[in-house]
Amino acid sequence: MPGDDRPIGVFDSGMGGLTVLRALLARLPNERFVYLGDTARLPYGTKSPETVQAYALQATRLLVSEGVKMVVVACNTASAVALRPLTEALSPVPVIGVIEPGARAGVATTRNNHIAVIATEGTVKGAAYARAIAALNGNIKVVQQPCQVFVALAEEGWTNSPATRAAAEHYLGPLFKNPSAPDTLVLGCTHFPVLTETIRKVIGSKVALVDSAETTAIAVADALASGRLGSMSVTNGGGARIFATDSPERFARVGAVFLGRPIDAETVELVDLRAL
Repeated sequence: MPGDDRPIGVFDSGMGGLTVLRALLARLPNERFVYLGDTARLPYGTKSPETVQAYALQATRLLVSEGVKMVVVACNTASAVALRPLTEALSPVPVIGVIEPGARAGVATTRNNHIAVIATEGTVKGAAYARAIAALNGNIKVVQQPCQVFVALAEEGWTNSPATRAAAEHYLGPLFKNPSAPDTLVLGCTHFPVLTETIRKVIGSKVALVDSAETTAIAVADALASGRLGSMSVTNGGGARIFATDSPERFARVGAVFLGRPIDAETVELVDLRAL
């Protein structure tokens, strides 16, 4: 049966979504991708739900104009407050967020029914992870911790600095240094996987880490299979076209940390979403 060789759109407020793109490229080597980082207006985590919804709609309209067959909202804040409006506005293009896959993985992983979620202020205030986990298993206790400074540290490429360690101690030390601590930590922001080494030093080796980037890639693969949208091409896959709304040079330099491979600044296309 012929496949669908149109690209998959991936959207984030900045560079954190490149961790999702990295996981998608690894899991779906035959697919092409279009990535948009709204770097001119990050962070989304401190903005109102109405503002995030407006920004997300503008960004995803650009992806749809590029002919994508699916949109992946690789931003936890946008997934928390804008997934339903985006799904309605972009129909029939399917839209997948990062929260539901992360919640499912957390529920499947915990053994003591106690999960911690670290995220931006906006995601924590919206309690999207807590609701998603409760819908799957109402017996699980969920503690949420906003870690807004983590976003700035990750965007600066400070993945293993003294400042990052101090922030991790401040945010996570009180959660995990007691006998009834959670046994599972959900990284509820796509910026956070690049800080895993520092986070692990603070929480210890026994706490399970759930990376929403990896779980989202699995969800996308499942959706492609069930919707018969997967590409059958071997020669056209494995690449990504990248858009940014500010500073392509900085995007390429810092974004390489998130993507795990070099990014040529000349290939990062600058776009203005305000006209959309």
